[in-house]
Amino acid sequence: MEIDVLTLFPRIFEGPLEESILKRAQQKGLVGVRVHNLRDFTHDKHRVVDDRPYGGGPGMLMKPEPIFEAVERFRREGSRVVLMTPQGSLLTQAQAQEFSQAGHLVIICGHYEGVDERVRAALVTDEVSIGDYVLTNGALAAAVFVDAVVRLLPGVLGDENSASDDSFASGLLEGPQYTRPPEFRGLTVPEVLLSGNHEAIAKWRADWARQRTKERRPDLWKQE
Repeated sequence: MEIDVLTLFPRIFEGPLEESILKRAQQKGLVGVRVHNLRDFTHDKHRVVDDRPYGGGPGMLMKPEPIFEAVERFRREGSRVVLMTPQGSLLTQAQAQEFSQAGHLVIICGHYEGVDERVRAALVTDEVSIGDYVLTNGALAAAVFVDAVVRLLPGVLGDENSASDDSFASGLLEGPQYTRPPEFRGLTVPEVLLSGNHEAIAKWRADWARQRTKERRPDLWKQE
């Protein structure tokens, strides 16, 4: 997979892309992530990327010219052009899995009061939100989006079963997990997990997944 990120704040990606799983995925050649500064696609002395909205209102809007030029440089046949915006569809595990099947993503990071509507109309194939809240800029959301997608690529995770056991992969939250030691400060690991009875362990985990989902995310439970 290839990913081109268009942002006003490239340094926000330095940490996420240079640590842990995302770093290893790039080193293995499983994904190529390139981050581009949208100011590099301006042609005026002050590298202006924003202007006041027509019709008035607070804040500034990102101008269409730099975004169009950047997308048209990197987009190719089959590319999905993703706009990170609070107005997009809420990112789910199923959507992350779908995006992981794409060969190339171009991600536009919104900022200020958003982007000129012509960007949406002419360039964008997908609009994505990571939650019902507003961040200072779309680069933070894009970093989350990239992580959610890249970890699902074949070979990225050490254990291929890890992603299938994640919360939301089955539609439920993941149940409790324990590791060594079996007793710590008076807190013990449930006996069933030490039993070696794989059928009983699977049932215990499934029961806890249902219980935890019902208690913490009744919206997901209603879908069952």
